Amino acid sequence: MDGAAPLFRMEGISKRYGGVRALEKADLTVTAGGIHAILGENGAGKSTLIKIMAGVVAPDEGTMTLDGREVSFASPAAANQAGIVCIFQELSLIPELSVADNIVISDPPKRFGMIDRKAQRRIAEEALARAGASDIHPCALVKDLPLSRRQMVEIAKALARKPRILILDEATSALTAADVAKVFEVLKRLRSEGLALLYISHRMNEIAELADHCTVFRNGRNVASYPAGSKSDNEVVELMIGREYSHIFPPKPGPDAAATTVLEARNLSWADRLDNISLSVRAGEVVGLGGLDGQGQRELLLAFFGVLRGLSGEILIDGKPVSIASPTAASHGRIGMALIPEDRKTEGLMLPMTVRENLSFAALDRLSKGGIIDRAAEQRLIDDMVGLLAIKTAGLDIPVGALSGGNQQKVVIAKWLMRQPRIILLNDPTRGIDVGTKQELYQLMRKLADAGAAILFYSTDYDELIGCCDRVLVLYDGAVKRELVGDGITEHALIASALNIHGEGAGSRQGAGA
Repeated sequence: MDGAAPLFRMEGISKRYGGVRALEKADLTVTAGGIHAILGENGAGKSTLIKIMAGVVAPDEGTMTLDGREVSFASPAAANQAGIVCIFQELSLIPELSVADNIVISDPPKRFGMIDRKAQRRIAEEALARAGASDIHPCALVKDLPLSRRQMVEIAKALARKPRILILDEATSALTAADVAKVFEVLKRLRSEGLALLYISHRMNEIAELADHCTVFRNGRNVASYPAGSKSDNEVVELMIGREYSHIFPPKPGPDAAATTVLEARNLSWADRLDNISLSVRAGEVVGLGGLDGQGQRELLLAFFGVLRGLSGEILIDGKPVSIASPTAASHGRIGMALIPEDRKTEGLMLPMTVRENLSFAALDRLSKGGIIDRAAEQRLIDDMVGLLAIKTAGLDIPVGALSGGNQQKVVIAKWLMRQPRIILLNDPTRGIDVGTKQELYQLMRKLADAGAAILFYSTDYDELIGCCDRVLVLYDGAVKRELVGDGITEHALIASALNIHGEGAGSRQGAGA
């Protein structure tokens, strides 16, 4: 890497969990003043690699050296002491504490044996400013912050520890576009200050913008290491998945004029977040929700699923007005709705519970009679779902938290598919998962639509909206500003509509309500 002496090196690192090989003779070299991207599918070994670096788990074999001296870390605190700090995809914040409390929690400043609150606030303000998040108040409770702002606090917390090596594991996956731009500025500044940064992301555009060097992992081994920009995206993806890469989006069947409208909203409003939204979704149709993040897309999905209180307007199912008072009401009876939530770890799964328990939880009423679960029926349905979604697991009775991020997301989807929903609401379902798993989910989405499901699909990825959707409704400030149809669903049209720039294009309608 440009002849620079390595700051940190891993050689021959192996790690097994029972009969599962997580890493096998893996190598990695990290230099100061550079951003090193780690690429690979979920389950390729990336998470195990950084957990070993961060002192979370110990390797079975291999050596690590820092500044040329062999090291081992018995705990995350030991790794932090050596200057290695990791921002994991799963947030480590304590919601009931303040932002400042969370930032200094591992080493609070003391005065006369008591926590020095003034010094604590000063440290927090400096860390937030360094993270490009000085708008977050240090005294705010973490539980009152949206997910994207919590992620910025997590970054500030890491920077407060003054790392020499900073590891970011999908650190932008929960961020708004504006926050991502701020984080990029911060990371480039940290690189210029001489920090070594390890960056894990499934977003190829982020890798292209940030990385100086890339290493690709597959099946627990590093299969390639190369200067950033020296390989095409297709070549990189083929290294990651170990097979030739073809276009990932399935063909669209075209509009079906005879299809019936399953889900409809008329003048739906809520607080200052939803503004007279009217839309419809027909059977067999994938309708996208576009626009900049935070324009009411998530609230709209929650409104349909019976989560929000104080809605005005109407929701219709099969042309008939309904009152959806709760998620239970949404998912049962003739409504038959499912919501794949934004945050799978806190809203979609019970991480300590088994894969089996998580899969069958939503469908227990269908699998039970007189309070007794039909275990044979449960097993058949679980086997069908594991096969349909190609869920990779060492067994059904291991904690679902032990699965890779992509396989956890498949469990969330499978859990709801066990109810055989007619209406499927998807809230940015591919966030933080690899390209191979994304491809499987796109194929599944189209397969479900072809079987008659009505799908409403929110994504922050323009390519997904273009590749997956029959129509896209672009939201701005809580209102539908434009409908894009067919060939009119282009990146230019999506961006212009997201910014509320007026101007008609082919295949688009202003202020669409259908």
